[in-house]
Amino acid sequence: MKALVLEAYNKLVYREDYPEPRLRTPEDVIVRIRASAICGSDVHGMDGSTGRRIPPIVMGHEAAGEIVETGSAVQGFKVGDRVTFDSTEYCGKCFHCRRGEVNLCDNRMVLGVSCADYRRDGSFAEYLVVPERILYHIPANLDFAAASLAEPTAVAAHAAAISPIAMGDSMAVIGSGLIGLLLIQILRAHSPGLILALDTDSERRAVALSAGASFALDPADPASPKRILELTEGRGVDRSFEAVGATAPIATAIASTRKGGSVTLIGNVSPKVELPLQSVVTRQISLFGSCAMAGEYPLVLSLLASGKIKSEFIISAKAPLSQGAEWFARLYAREKGLLKVVLEP
Repeated sequence: MKALVLEAYNKLVYREDYPEPRLRTPEDVIVRIRASAICGSDVHGMDGSTGRRIPPIVMGHEAAGEIVETGSAVQGFKVGDRVTFDSTEYCGKCFHCRRGEVNLCDNRMVLGVSCADYRRDGSFAEYLVVPERILYHIPANLDFAAASLAEPTAVAAHAAAISPIAMGDSMAVIGSGLIGLLLIQILRAHSPGLILALDTDSERRAVALSAGASFALDPADPASPKRILELTEGRGVDRSFEAVGATAPIATAIASTRKGGSVTLIGNVSPKVELPLQSVVTRQISLFGSCAMAGEYPLVLSLLASGKIKSEFIISAKAPLSQGAEWFARLYAREKGLLKVVLEP
């Protein structure tokens, strides 16, 4: 089959002779991939800096397609069904899975990841085998490219779901990249309140306003902290969401939040950061770490299908899988204006 293979760090090769997957258990299905979006974690992992894309590996975990084969025990899906799937292959049996915390599964494997613990080919290929338990039907009016956004949208939705948001709360989203823009749309779909977007990139601030932010501010502008206080009756926002994962934006999120408020950390670009501990402690700010998703797919598929989350804000380009290496290089170089590229095998 056709596949985009990371054969060595920074070396992506398009192959037409990659082995096709086979059913592993009676609960498995084989999906013909119709759209697979490039995630930032794939771009960062391509050069070996994360240690979670050890070559050789077929990366990719944001995808949608149609079922071409089912195992004998599969009951809720059939050949021809249009589906997307969780990026985390969870066991369904461990302590966390039994509590519904499938994102924290003790035996979890992430599609398209190879690390010291496991190797799991992903969706930059014609076919992929996945268990029925991580599958979701795609609404009839949602195309494959838009459906491939369900995974990152679920990441954003999970961050909102675990945060103690009350009706009327004011909120700030730090970072207007993919997750930040999706989160703004999710928050706006559920709240008419104040939503601030903070990003150093003027183009991304403009997109954030189109996505539903009330105001978009530059955190590097010395006037921004005063403006945040003016917009929140001198207190700061009730809830902040940090969607970058580095010292400076985390500090911005904490500084923007009122006493007794909360900051939800989503980004994880940096494995370690400096934390303004005294500000957190003396102002009694709650910190939440948000990992992947745990059951948010039905919600986000509904939001995507209804148009409350607009894929046109997110998808910058669609391209055949054969051009994948070129698009990876452009994303790696941080080409201006590129947010989400969808590859079509």
